[in-house]
Parts: sequence; C-alpha cells; structure tokens
Amino acid sequence: MNIFVGSLPFSIEEADLRESFEAYGAVDTVKIITDKFTGRSKGFGFVEMSNDDEAQKAIDELNGATVQGRAIVVNKSEPKPEGERRSFNNNRGGDSRGGYGGNSRGGDRDNRGGGDRGRY
Repeated sequence: MNIFVGSLPFSIEEADLRESFEAYGAVDTVKIITDKFTGRSKGFGFVEMSNDDEAQKAIDELNGATVQGRAIVVNKSEPKPEGERRSFNNNRGGDSRGGYGGNSRGGDRDNRGGGDRGRY
C-alpha cells in the first residue's frame, strides 16, 4: 500500500520517517518530496508497505501524531483521476497568438508599446 504522509517537519530525514513506520511492519520504500531547484523538503512524502494490514495499522496510529512538534497527516495514497493532473504544456490559456497576449501585430516583441518610433 502506498501511504501519503503530509505536514512533515522540513528537517525530517527519510531514515527517521522509515523508522516511524517500521514500528508497524516492513517498509518497502520511503520518499520525501523535495523542491527540484533548492533540494529542500516540500513537507510531504510517501511510504510504501507491502502488507496492507500493517500499513492500515500505521495509518490509524500515526495520523495526527506529533513528529518534531508538528501533527502529521497520514492516509492511503490514491492516484489522482487523469483529469485532475496539472498540465505543464506551454499553452498559456489557449491563446493562438503564441501566448504573449493582446499584441494584434503578432510576434513583434521588440516593440513593447513605445509608439511608432520610425517603423514606417
């Protein structure tokens, strides 16, 4: 079972999280999600346990528990339905002008509203 763990202290390490869950059974994987630019924890992660009964006991016991002064959130991780995933395409709002907004002259980004200034 894949378990979501939220409201984690930013200083917690994966080894500490693993230790907390190992009290309830065998832990397959632990992953704290980090910011790809800074490497800092985003305050949540995932724990995978292969025995569903042990995983459910860990969820029941650890949800709301205090870890380093913070009440953590622990629940079964459910994949998001396909329609709810964030899209990372470069289409900013479906604008057919390339995403730069209301310039009716098309891709003339060098002239940023400064009048005609000798263009004709």
